[in-house]
Amino acid sequence: MAEWLDRLDAFLAANSDRLVALVTSGGTRVPLEKNTVRFIDNFSMGTRGSVSTEYFLDKGYAVIFFHREESLKPFCRRFPHLFDHLSLGEDGSVTVTGYDKLAETLQKKRDSVDRLLFIPFVDLHQYLHDLELICHRLNPLGPRALIYLAAAVSDFYISQEQIPTHKIQSAAGDLQLTLTIVPKTLHRLVNSVVPKALVVSFKLETDDALLIRKAKGAIDNYGHQLVIGNILSTRKHKVVFVTPDTVTPLELSEDQIAKGVEIEELIVEDLHSRHDAFLKEEPSPS
Repeated sequence: MAEWLDRLDAFLAANSDRLVALVTSGGTRVPLEKNTVRFIDNFSMGTRGSVSTEYFLDKGYAVIFFHREESLKPFCRRFPHLFDHLSLGEDGSVTVTGYDKLAETLQKKRDSVDRLLFIPFVDLHQYLHDLELICHRLNPLGPRALIYLAAAVSDFYISQEQIPTHKIQSAAGDLQLTLTIVPKTLHRLVNSVVPKALVVSFKLETDDALLIRKAKGAIDNYGHQLVIGNILSTRKHKVVFVTPDTVTPLELSEDQIAKGVEIEELIVEDLHSRHDAFLKEEPSPS
């Protein structure tokens, strides 16, 4: 991580006059062995984080994209099957078909190269450890920092005392696992590490009846400003913003869905307005 921290320091220095968003993205892997062969994972591909990053860049933010290795990334996430759209001419020239916005996207990527820093993670412990290190670097920014916790972080893991060193052998018979609840680090981040930052977390549920209660519970437990709640089946076109005092639905219209508008565009638009108001309430350190 030392190399990444040096890059992060240089990145923050180069963007000292900008708002900074830390976007976490993708799922965390939970190893079943110290020399990992098997692990527990989740389905997250990092769509929310990678898409949101593009819209934060559009708003002028410098973005630290703290992402699961091999998850979706800003800009290139739009072209997952690029080779299927390439054809080779007899003269050796390459033609791209079916990607009308390729040139536009490449231009946006080039324009944002100095405002986008990629930092990867894989395992749960690495994510939790490195997230805190990054947030310590963001502390001096005060309210100019926006922490956007879109990563799908495991709720359970195997403690170091229980995890075997080597590959689990099937010859031993049925495998029984005891999973421990992951220590909640958000309270410490919010109250000690980046107490002046605007912190946004996500709450994903499959039962609509639980969503608002769980989101409000997170705010009560951790003390941050906003939880964005979403239901698994509707997460791509409907979310709800939950603060200590308000519950505000945000949903794409049928017309917006037909036009290909992404819900993350609306999310970031709203967050940018909230961040502007937050800055007026909490002036940056002099």
